[in-house]
Amino acid sequence: MKNTKEKMATETPLLMAEKACQALMQTFRPEELPPVNEFHYHQGVFLYGMYRVYQATGKKEYFNYVKGYFDHLIDEYGNVRFERDQLDSTMAGILLFPLYEETKDQRYMIAAKRLRSALDTINRTSENGFWHKEKYPYQMWLDGLFMGGPFMLLYSQHFHEEELIQTVLLQEKLMRKHMMDEKTGLLYHAWDEKKVQPWANSETGCSPEFWGRSVGWYGTALIDLLEILADRKRGQEELIQSLQHFISAIVKFQEDKTGLWYQIVDKGDLEDNWLESSSSALFIYFIAKALKHGYVDDSYRQVVDKAYKGLLEHMVVENETTLTLSGICIGTSAGVYDYYVERPTSENDLHGMGAFILGSMAYYDLIKE
Repeated sequence: MKNTKEKMATETPLLMAEKACQALMQTFRPEELPPVNEFHYHQGVFLYGMYRVYQATGKKEYFNYVKGYFDHLIDEYGNVRFERDQLDSTMAGILLFPLYEETKDQRYMIAAKRLRSALDTINRTSENGFWHKEKYPYQMWLDGLFMGGPFMLLYSQHFHEEELIQTVLLQEKLMRKHMMDEKTGLLYHAWDEKKVQPWANSETGCSPEFWGRSVGWYGTALIDLLEILADRKRGQEELIQSLQHFISAIVKFQEDKTGLWYQIVDKGDLEDNWLESSSSALFIYFIAKALKHGYVDDSYRQVVDKAYKGLLEHMVVENETTLTLSGICIGTSAGVYDYYVERPTSENDLHGMGAFILGSMAYYDLIKE
């Protein structure tokens, strides 16, 4: 049985996750989450984290807040307006399924069908890889696996559309094929099939850098896809290998003093590079979950212990009922080194708060037993 001090340490990640939720709940009503009136991944990733907190605590205020965002944007007929030409819009759709399970309100499933129909209209590369957005022709981004993959798998479960599983597995396979760097084991942020973008390598088509949050989205997608598929054998064995290989690569770039990771993951030795909180939180998320599921051995526990401690020490200011998270890179396109390191940072941005809550909850699940 744990003593009081150990119990407090175990409860810390859950407490931090709740304080992060409260910080934004006290700032925004659900319908005010920025960007206002957008059905998008900015809100989706934060509310996804909040839903994990609701699952752990059973506190209805969190469920009601999540529901409030969706009810503001979905009308009585299940109509929802979203940008149909991009994977980013589908990410928030993962919460439609638990909302339906709890309320049995058909509007949520109708909205899910609307999102699903848009996937058929997104343009593809010659190998059937999704363009990340219409305005980014012939480009696949690491972000896209998280933005579209979990939604497609959850949809396939609810509506028995098995072919969606193979579509998702293909997206991951194409990313490994075109975006994996053999030397580091990391994946580049973006790939241009036509090799015409200013940032594209003339031979590979890849962008030149490993941007932290995009690398984080990829790892987060891998573990979420594996959790959704569970023990159903659909060819996801390659995902396990991808995750294991990826984790062994990412831990090599953990900054020794703080336990965090840099905006450009592999270039911590450059003076203008900087430690970034949202990517560090996402790395905690998928490494902690990989430990929980036994995909990696216990030696990686020290990695997440150090990373979470560093996140609290260097990026979080705790208040009585809320917290402030700093060091969050704002929304970012693909580009070259200078572009990434010159991006502004913000406090309590939804990208970072969502990632922080997810990382906190994954760490809590790992250490609570």
